[in-house]
Formats: sequence, structure tokens, C-alpha cells
Amino acid sequence: MIIFPAIDIRGGKAVRLYKGDFARETVFGEPEEMAAKWESLGGQYLHLVDLDGARAGKSMNLDVVKRIIDRVNIPVELGGGIRTMDNIDEVLSSGVQRVILGSVAAKNPALVQRACAKYGDRIVVGIDAKDGIVAVEGWEVSGNVEVGILAKQMAQVGVETIIYTDISRDGTLEGVNVDATAQLARHSGVKVVASGGVKSIDDIKALLPYEKSGIEGVIVGKSIYTGTLNLAEAIRVAAGE
Repeated sequence: MIIFPAIDIRGGKAVRLYKGDFARETVFGEPEEMAAKWESLGGQYLHLVDLDGARAGKSMNLDVVKRIIDRVNIPVELGGGIRTMDNIDEVLSSGVQRVILGSVAAKNPALVQRACAKYGDRIVVGIDAKDGIVAVEGWEVSGNVEVGILAKQMAQVGVETIIYTDISRDGTLEGVNVDATAQLARHSGVKVVASGGVKSIDDIKALLPYEKSGIEGVIVGKSIYTGTLNLAEAIRVAAGE
């Protein structure tokens, strides 16, 4: 199982939000410095989110993302406001390994299908939800569709991997929603990356038995920034060591 250290970018800085609330932000410094730190601790893949982009509906921090790519030797994936084919092309040509499509998946499945046809497994869909209902546009608007329905639709248009975030837990350190994530993996038939609420090594251990159900990884954010989870230990446990 892959551990994805998260770097959320807003105003050019690495930040963390509480339950996706832009008014409840903690700044952790320079994104490229955090990227280098997580790589030095064994990080294999970085999960980047352009928070400004999520609100603007287009990538806003690609200069920062490029600095991160220049600094580290591990792949990065990027999400946040990527809603057009031109933006997808721009991001993937910048050195990003995988693009994460969020709001556009609920609003324009045809675009996701075209992107998958062109880029294959370099297209990932992020499904962010609260109480089982998809949220879009930086989590500020309801997408009016159930998680399971959207996941199956994405599988049908060629998506191979979904990142599932339980917004009600994101940034809270209340524990990952193992049951909902495992259920989504089983019912959608695609690989799922868990996100939201990870606090400690217990969360990693709780997810591991469901690797065979389709959970291929987990995103860790606030826990590694505040020290409730040791990244190096999490990577060892996830590798079965």
C-alpha cells in the first residue's frame, strides 16, 4: 500500500485546512521544503493540491508545483481546479505524473472519458464527499450525486483510480473512514486511495486488510505535519515490514 504525503498549496505556501474550511488554515512553510522533507523520510509519491486552483477553476500554483518537481526525485500527482483538456495537457506536460480531476468528474463525465482515452492511468478522479454525497468546487457546493453512483460512472468511462476523501474527517485527525472507503473499492471495481482523517499508525493498520478489496494507498496530511503519525514508520507498515 502506498503512503502519499500531502502538500496543499495556497498563496504559494504549504497549508492545511480543517474540514476543507478556507477560513481555518494553518501555514507550514515552503512547499518545496516540505516535499524534500517527505522524500527524505522515504516518501514514494507526493499528493499535491492547488487550493487556489480549486476555487478559481484552473491551476493557479503551477510555478510552485514545478519547483517541487525540480527539487525531488519522486513522482507527484496534482489536483485542484483542473477542469479543461487544455489544463490537463498543461499540467501533465509540466512534469506532473498524474492529474486528479474532481468537480469536473461530476459535472462533465465526457471530459473525463476523453482524458482517459488520451492519458490512461495518468488520469485519477478525486471524489470528495460528506454523508455519502459528492461535494464540488473546493468542497463548497453539493454535486447532488451519491458517491457510489459517481464511482461506477467513472469506472465506465475508463478511470482506474479514485481518491476518496471524507470531508467531515479531513484535517480533523479523527481517524480514516475505513468502512466507506473499502465499500467504495468493492462496489466500484477500481483502485481507491483513502483520504481524510488519518491520525496515527492505527489508521494505516486498519486499512491494510482491505488492500485486497482495492485500497491501493492512503493520503496523509495533518498527521505528519503535527507529528501524530511518523511517516517513515507508516511507510514501513504499509510495505508489510
